[in-house]
Amino acid sequence: MKTVEKRIRECREEGKIAFIPYIMAGDGGLETLQEKLIFLEECGATAIEIGIPFSDPVADGEVIQQAGERALLNGVTLRKVLEKLEEVKGEVSVPLVIMTYLNPILAIGVASFIKKCEDIGICGLIIPDLPIEENGLLYEQLQGTDIALIPLISLTSSHERIADITANAEGFIYAVTVNGITGVRNSFGSELAEHLKRVKEVSPVPVLAGFGISTPQQVEQLGDHADGVIVGSAIVDAFHRKDLESIRGLLKASDRKFKNIAIP
Repeated sequence: MKTVEKRIRECREEGKIAFIPYIMAGDGGLETLQEKLIFLEECGATAIEIGIPFSDPVADGEVIQQAGERALLNGVTLRKVLEKLEEVKGEVSVPLVIMTYLNPILAIGVASFIKKCEDIGICGLIIPDLPIEENGLLYEQLQGTDIALIPLISLTSSHERIADITANAEGFIYAVTVNGITGVRNSFGSELAEHLKRVKEVSPVPVLAGFGISTPQQVEQLGDHADGVIVGSAIVDAFHRKDLESIRGLLKASDRKFKNIAIP
């Protein structure tokens, strides 16, 4: 079992849910990355998702797009983020997951990228523009490493598609909670609870809900239906406004006892 899945299961065994905050690497300067990682670890993050700025994102809403643009103006690239993470290796023990698009990986070279991730201790990869039909490009080379290739499942995925995606899933399932891009939502569709239940019934790994989650109340609401949550835009916006109390409040919401939904 890979480290990121093990950490999530430990949370569930304690009756809590996993909380994975997303940050945009290089927003505010790459030199701020270490302090953000340490802060989130101290707040109790189960793992941390590190977004790589990209000029043509397909899944990012306005808040994360703007953070990415700020980072790109600072000259931040995937290669520079990996170099910075290598510098801070040993300073944080929380599992780190990289979210990036495929082209920056190809620019470095798949084998070189995976080797660097192993050296740093990266525990997971989320690549939104890599469909399951093409994931052999990385999947085969990740076998035998501690790096999980984490798949996404959308609200519109069919039963057959969900079965295909979960068949060889590792780490956790990233269950997208809305139709559309990232960003704050006031509420979620009535079909979401049933969708999460359907994914959990067939998934061999924990199922985490992400996209649109921005309040402690929403964390608690989704925690009764998923094994954890991923919060992006609200965290990115709070860091940008230097509102650390909001971030503490969001993470604290995952700390109460939730319904005992067993992970297969």
